[in-house]
Amino acid sequence: MAETKPKPKLNKKAVEMAKQEPKARAKNFSEVALGYPEEDAQEEASRCLQCPKPQCVSGCPVEVPIPAFIKCIREKKYAEGIATIKSKNALPAVCGRVCPQEEQCQKKCVIGKMGEPVSIGRLERFLADWERKNGSQLPPKAPPTGKKVAIVGAGPAGLTAAADLVKLGHQVTMFEALHVAGGVLMYGIPEFRLPKAIVQNEVDYVKSLGVDLRLGNLVGRIHTIPELMKEGGYEAVFIGSGAGLPQFTGSPGENLGGIYSANEFLIRVNLMKAFQFPDSDTPIRIGKHVVVIGGGNVAMDCARSSMRLGSDVCLLYRRSRDELPARQEEIENAEEEGLVCKFLASPLEFYGDEKGWVKAMKCIAMELCEPDAKGRRGVKKIPGSEFTMDVDTVIIAIGQTPNPIIQRTTGGLQSDPRHGTICVDDVGKTSLDGVYAGGDVATGAATVISAMGAGKRAAKAMHEYLTNKK
Repeated sequence: MAETKPKPKLNKKAVEMAKQEPKARAKNFSEVALGYPEEDAQEEASRCLQCPKPQCVSGCPVEVPIPAFIKCIREKKYAEGIATIKSKNALPAVCGRVCPQEEQCQKKCVIGKMGEPVSIGRLERFLADWERKNGSQLPPKAPPTGKKVAIVGAGPAGLTAAADLVKLGHQVTMFEALHVAGGVLMYGIPEFRLPKAIVQNEVDYVKSLGVDLRLGNLVGRIHTIPELMKEGGYEAVFIGSGAGLPQFTGSPGENLGGIYSANEFLIRVNLMKAFQFPDSDTPIRIGKHVVVIGGGNVAMDCARSSMRLGSDVCLLYRRSRDELPARQEEIENAEEEGLVCKFLASPLEFYGDEKGWVKAMKCIAMELCEPDAKGRRGVKKIPGSEFTMDVDTVIIAIGQTPNPIIQRTTGGLQSDPRHGTICVDDVGKTSLDGVYAGGDVATGAATVISAMGAGKRAAKAMHEYLTNKK
């Protein structure tokens, strides 16, 4: 009787990814996470159980066939693996770096019930980085349909919709207001989390599929959506213009010099490369003592960028550490780099010097209340708990809303008067025939991958609309 070989023991712990040491990385803008070498990718891929009914796929907003591409890594079929990912996801190098996998695909990984889930995001990044070094292959495209489609905004939602629609045979033109494509990937996420050369590589891939990219083209100002459809001959339009309008606290003194919105601060640092001044054209004035107001990923990006510019940084958040909405990985990285946090506190007023620059801020202590219907704990002020902090620079990172220019110049386009978002159904259809929207312009500020998922759903609906249109 043949001897039965024992099954290999399952490694319950994920393979760690190397990263820069905290003291070194806090002084530079180079990428913090260094990626898996081939041996580590092989070891981590071997942990995947290749489930016959993979729950991880159901947790992915763009439905990447996760076990299939991990199997390719195990078999060293890297070209096949990246092609498998790109059958669903046009931006794998981005998603492998900034997608919150711990709350999506990895959260549903079966191994996560016994130990640490498979590091799906790190394996996706491995294949994307391998492709960048070894060259990419273009996927097959459907025959031309003769249908013209306009994409407004070249951020994650727009790039995803454009890639899917052009592969289906449609003639796709993408209109981007800025001088570079990528949206929040370029202006919002710092170099140390997402190098801009990698974003540009992903944009170039979408262009190589046949998408016509037109930069410096602000829809709503240069031409409106009705004009695109009537005079430009576009039979369908997707609006993925993001949420670039900053929100403020409304506290007295908020217009003082040295108080930035997160949008302005990050655009100067990332898009205009102020961290390289004077080699770059754009400077940024930042003091020694910086306070960042907020607790999300944007707040962490502002805080970590400020530290790299030489400042001592305090994060002011009105709830406790347990309620911080930022990714756990980003919180831990920031704290390792020296971020000081002051929880359960909120600003009341800003004070300036004789030249109109902020020098101090008055705050008040907060306490947590009972959770609401969504489980989110409210806060209330504690009377008599006011205190003052000396500051040189304040960065307000409490959220963004969509720029209203498209809504104001597109008659009949229904939007939410409270949040400024465009109203859409489950597939991204707006109140106008042939017009779809998705991403932050429809939901308010959210994650990159959720915007990509919206772009993908809208592209599918737009294809059906164009195919059935008489």
